[in-house]
Amino acid sequence: MKTNNKFVSAFMMLPSFLIYPSLVQATRNFEKNLLKKTGNEVLSESLVTDKQLHRAAVAAGSVLEIPFWRVRIPKVHIMDMQFSTLSASQTLNLFQHWINTRSVNQVCFANVHTLITSRQDTELKQICNKALTAIDGQPLVWYANWVLGASIDNRVCGPDLMARCLDEGRERGWKHYFLGGRQQVLQDLVSTVREDYPGVDIVGWHSPPFRELTPAEEAWLIADINAKQPDFLWVGLGAPKQEKWIARHMHQLHAPVQIGVGAAFAFLSGHVDRAPRWMQESGLEWMYRMVKERRLVKRYLQTNPLFMLLFIHDFLVVRWFGRF
Repeated sequence: MKTNNKFVSAFMMLPSFLIYPSLVQATRNFEKNLLKKTGNEVLSESLVTDKQLHRAAVAAGSVLEIPFWRVRIPKVHIMDMQFSTLSASQTLNLFQHWINTRSVNQVCFANVHTLITSRQDTELKQICNKALTAIDGQPLVWYANWVLGASIDNRVCGPDLMARCLDEGRERGWKHYFLGGRQQVLQDLVSTVREDYPGVDIVGWHSPPFRELTPAEEAWLIADINAKQPDFLWVGLGAPKQEKWIARHMHQLHAPVQIGVGAAFAFLSGHVDRAPRWMQESGLEWMYRMVKERRLVKRYLQTNPLFMLLFIHDFLVVRWFGRF
């Protein structure tokens, strides 16, 4: 007897539609009563004033490789992936520290799709665990709080953090380079950002072809980025391509903060509308994007049901046995 795959996928999605509303309200009530400490206070303003290392780096004219974990970053482990629990403000302070010391670092933003994909893509998992990986999906915040007993207030979303870096970076003197996206999207991104954030320092941008670059093209690109001396290299090639590209070239590049931001270019340029704020806060942004961008239907039908099943299983284990 043949099975209709679309029917099976739709049936598997049914629990998420039924559970999400009560899950959102229950999460809010649960978090109000949760008083456990996560150590989010470890990154204070004093972190960004490491003047001795900064002067040494400038005097040497070189890039220092200082592992980010020496800064005592609080973390949680969700299904074998390591996540930072820093707030957005603390993450910006960490970026300033990297820029001051001219250390080279990779930043990833992981959501449910990234997490589930990494269960089969071991290279992606290794990259995310080695990089500073932020919790980009609201369901992952729920998992960390409900299952692991964390006390995380909000996710650190890629497009939102990029906007803050562009905005607050004006006073900090941060320089930015954009890599990825179609030429028109990239041009609109540059013009929109300059209009929204007057004085922002965009030192370069490049729209690569939709194919593997030749060795000569990659050599030119790396030379161009290094010549522009950005503090931030924003890479919008789509996951997991952008994470793997950064990991492969990170130590050839001198940008202290190298970040894969996925659809942020399309959002900030105005080419793609973001979900309403209430949907983002309720963990339903994926649903809005799935309706707007039909190419994402397969992605979400493959990953969301599996995450929901694993989430429910782990949550019940904690409730029944008191530990995970």
